[in-house]
Amino acid sequence: MPALGTLRRLAMAPSLDDVSFAGRGFAVEPTERTRRLEAVPQAVVTGFEWGIEDKDLATTERRLALVDPLNRGFAYEGATMACAIRDTMGPNRHRARALLRGGGRPHIFLNYIGIGFAMAKLPRVLWKKLVPDLSEPEFYPAMSWLCVDGYGFDRAYFDTDTWVGGQRLDAPYDWDGDPSYWQRAFDQGVGRALWFIHGGHVAHVTAAVGAFAGDRRADLWSGVGLAATFAGGTTAADLAALREAAGEYLGDLGQGAVFAAKARHHAGYVPEHSAAAVHAFTGLTVDAVDRLADDCAADTPDSRIGPAYEVWRSNVRGRLRADAVV
Repeated sequence: MPALGTLRRLAMAPSLDDVSFAGRGFAVEPTERTRRLEAVPQAVVTGFEWGIEDKDLATTERRLALVDPLNRGFAYEGATMACAIRDTMGPNRHRARALLRGGGRPHIFLNYIGIGFAMAKLPRVLWKKLVPDLSEPEFYPAMSWLCVDGYGFDRAYFDTDTWVGGQRLDAPYDWDGDPSYWQRAFDQGVGRALWFIHGGHVAHVTAAVGAFAGDRRADLWSGVGLAATFAGGTTAADLAALREAAGEYLGDLGQGAVFAAKARHHAGYVPEHSAAAVHAFTGLTVDAVDRLADDCAADTPDSRIGPAYEVWRSNVRGRLRADAVV
């Protein structure tokens, strides 16, 4: 094991126990369902350890290929986080770019989230060069806001008292030329974190979202929809209850589900729980929402709405309403 890799891991990676629900102090009942959710942050840590320690990227990609498709995208989050950090620490500053263009390509949406995890470990002065220059449409550059989502998730998951209990607002950062959208993207990550913090318990997640200021709840519900659809941890009854609990934010819940299903479809593996969730929240199949997401993709920002990413999200919500889905 390379000595430098060991130092990087010890300095920046939590242990598997640290990311467990018990290790974080979350009041989550241990069941088979919650254990499957708990495996998600553990897959991220495993991917990070490989990415931070392996001498060559090919070795990391071979290891990642052995991860079950259910959690492979999460392992790629961790590996991308590691590569982004290594790019700031050594002479080779193109490791993350190579990963995203290589084995990580099917997981591009989660790769961006992994970069957000790296942001949580690094000072802001280093953030500008973390996102590789991938402007081709197949890399969905508008989705780079998922980096901010990942950053928000990390803050909420690892410092829950401050960012969830205290509902602290983060200092704006000029991401993609639009610092005014920073908090919204951050909150989308906080919403995803709430799903894990409460082990997918619908009543507890709903109460947690409802405790936030009203102008933050739409983005929080979007994050909940994305997490519930991509990561799972529910029964059919839970999905129905979550749809009912969303109330006026059903369009936001549905929009998050659409993006999650798009990410799963893009990676080439759609588990049953993702298909069930997207149908419960939108009434549509995974194939249908994949097409819907592509139809709604925005190439340019709109000053009345926000960056291209938010225009895309807004278009999805509009389509779901127009089709009487939500």
